Amino acid sequence: MLSKLLSLSIIPFVLGVPTTLAPSAATPSTPGGNVSATVAGPYSLVTTSFNSSSTSAATSATSSASANTSGASTTTGVITIPLSSYSFTPYPTPTLNPCPPVYPATDPLNPPSVSSDPQVVPDFAPAWAAAYQKAENLISDYTIEEKVNITTGVGWANGLCVGNIPPNKNFPGLCLEDSPLAVRFADYATAFPAGIQVASTWNRALMRARGLALGQEFKGKGVNIALGPMMNMGRVAQGGRNWEGFGADPFLTGESAYETILGLQNGGVQATAKHFINNEQEHFRTSESSNVDDRTQHEIYAHPFLRSVMAGVSSVMCSYNLINESYACNNDKMLNDILKREYGFQGFVQSDWSATMSTLSAVAGLDMTMPGDITFDSGNSYFGGNLTDYVNDGYISTARLDDMVTRIIAAWYFLHQDEAYPATNFNAFNSNDEVNNKHVNVQADHYKLVREIDAAGTVLLKNVNGALPLNKPRNMVLIGSDARPGKFGPNEFSDQGGSDGILAMGWGSGTGYFPYLISPLEGVQERARQDGSSVFWDFDDWNTVLAGNMAYGEAVALVFTNSDSGEDYITVDGNQGDRNNLTAWHNGDDLILAVAAQNNNTIVVVNSVGPLIIEPWIEHPNITAVVWAGIQGQEAGNGIADILYGAYNPSGRLPYTIAKDIADYPAQLITDDSGNEIVPIDYTEGLFIDYRHFDQANITPRFEFGFGLSYTTFTYSNLGVTPIQSSDTDQEGLITAWKNGEASPIAEGSSTALWLHEPAFQVTFEVTNTGPVSGTEIPQLYIHFPSSASEPPSVLRGFTNVEISPKDTKQVSITLSRYDLSIWDVIAQGWRKPDGQISFSIGASSRDFRLQGNIPA
Repeated sequence: MLSKLLSLSIIPFVLGVPTTLAPSAATPSTPGGNVSATVAGPYSLVTTSFNSSSTSAATSATSSASANTSGASTTTGVITIPLSSYSFTPYPTPTLNPCPPVYPATDPLNPPSVSSDPQVVPDFAPAWAAAYQKAENLISDYTIEEKVNITTGVGWANGLCVGNIPPNKNFPGLCLEDSPLAVRFADYATAFPAGIQVASTWNRALMRARGLALGQEFKGKGVNIALGPMMNMGRVAQGGRNWEGFGADPFLTGESAYETILGLQNGGVQATAKHFINNEQEHFRTSESSNVDDRTQHEIYAHPFLRSVMAGVSSVMCSYNLINESYACNNDKMLNDILKREYGFQGFVQSDWSATMSTLSAVAGLDMTMPGDITFDSGNSYFGGNLTDYVNDGYISTARLDDMVTRIIAAWYFLHQDEAYPATNFNAFNSNDEVNNKHVNVQADHYKLVREIDAAGTVLLKNVNGALPLNKPRNMVLIGSDARPGKFGPNEFSDQGGSDGILAMGWGSGTGYFPYLISPLEGVQERARQDGSSVFWDFDDWNTVLAGNMAYGEAVALVFTNSDSGEDYITVDGNQGDRNNLTAWHNGDDLILAVAAQNNNTIVVVNSVGPLIIEPWIEHPNITAVVWAGIQGQEAGNGIADILYGAYNPSGRLPYTIAKDIADYPAQLITDDSGNEIVPIDYTEGLFIDYRHFDQANITPRFEFGFGLSYTTFTYSNLGVTPIQSSDTDQEGLITAWKNGEASPIAEGSSTALWLHEPAFQVTFEVTNTGPVSGTEIPQLYIHFPSSASEPPSVLRGFTNVEISPKDTKQVSITLSRYDLSIWDVIAQGWRKPDGQISFSIGASSRDFRLQGNIPA
């Protein structure tokens, strides 16, 4: 396959579309000012104008709530890079002397210890510098063809993994493998809780531990590059892959991604931050243009990737969609200017599978094409022989090719994968291949962590008169198919594209095999056996008369329902990846109402990929408790039982808003292309996604972002705020300028600079457990910017977790950086402290504030 790829003739760059360069900001050498300038990054051929409005995000508080419309009337075509000769000069590596303990030199195999109040900014620059030197030495005698081989996958299903880079001389090649929650297609591997579940814990230690366990399993299977975590934003509540990510807030998503990456790479595998960027729905994902203003892009959608770079992530995956009419893998602004220049990203950019759109994507910042062929089994590639010819013909410089290869191999050295790293020991495409399938068991005792995250990420939404925890009920009935095992085992549907039992994973490439799956029936019966309780069940979702009759007279009626989604290449019950609506699946609403009509202690358990509209039944007087169990992985039933019986006191918090009406959400799913070849999706809501929109528009949700109940109660007191002396004496001038309202300068690594992210203010307060049992509280800090900033009313900028015994009090701290108190200035192209007083609130959710304070001037 490799020789076939290398022998291709040149493919024309683009046919039938305009040839103008992607929008870009000022070159790094420009000291601020107007953003209409020469193209950003190392290319100096074309001039362009970057059209960005400084007010579009601030003034667009709401958008149309009607589905199937985008708000854009026309599309002007795809912006591409013209075929010409491009010189290249690598970006200088950001340099700053390590300054422990705040800014210590860090190796990815030995990250800073996890903290509920992080105050360390790891400095990966020395480790990257050493890796770059080794990579440059390794490729010093490579031919152009050998270098191109490092950038080009061998083609779909032509290797053991879903993506493969071939070996070359003393470089063994690379195995790239899904998914964000398991080693996809591998046996003897754990099926972890989904990203949305660990985000619901709001617990950094569990985020880190999950990442580490995943990293250990990927390494044990001989995977070099794990294709996760996923950190798209959940802009659309119905988005098919939202469950793979970390919710609908950039700060929560960013912290979840940060800890996950630190954990993954601590385990030895290279992590991949995906999908860069604006891949917010599955419909039209390869043919839609997400049209996003510069401020919204920086403050919302790019933030998790910034945090990923700060975690030392090895790889970033560009997405299928277009951004402002330029394909993500061909977008100079996003890849070169923001990711590599502004964030100082040292790793490599890989394409999503078949998302490469031209050979000249290398000019725009793409370093590796996956899986190598243009489309699966096409036998040709935009890289391979075409990249060789483009380099030989002078369109792409040898310096840029060297940069691509150096980045890829440096990431390998960065993770010390040259040091006795395991060979790939499974075949992703052939489970019957007994030559390559070594059946290596990598599960260890990770099931214990899975069960803990299952419980910690479960959100208690309603609990009337102490209905929960259960206390040795005389008898109970479990109703609904979500309570049982699947009819034909946990892996009966390919890529989990279906569910007829407990929903513990969405569908698509972000999945894995279940080694086993504990259903609620098994989890509850295990505890019922200990208590002497009688357990009955009815798994027929559609016979509501029978369900009501079964519930009648039982001490407890547990009704289980779910809602599923996934990737667009699988359609389940008419849902093409994205959910068609936000109602419960399998007749859930009617089933719940039928049971509640016959039993005055009805408890509802929901396994859902995201929000549901629960208005038909949430206020029913016979529904005494609602348990939002999420997407839990292989220990789902045990995690649910731990919550129901009080073995684990609920501490989960919603990572998104549950609305009363789907129209209340600011962005709607687009399902009609209106005849457009490229479907425009305008992000007219700007900064106002999820709870930010509800707050701005004064819409009352059913359950707000950050909400969650406990079996105990907490009070807050004794608020204090203390400025922290900077440890970055080399950049005191930038700190002074920021205090005076000046924006950070345009420079390499400007958005990840130490002075911007080091601890600047410490907020302290006390939390008291006023209830009868031990519990964990999740204090949340929301910034209220002055009106001059045109920000949402409340913006999450901190959270922590604290476990407290009954009647005890603990002091808690949340540390803020200058970045946390900044907004993106689209004119100066930097982070700026807004004019006016910045205040904040501490509380138990985005609408339950307990303490208020001001940031010292």
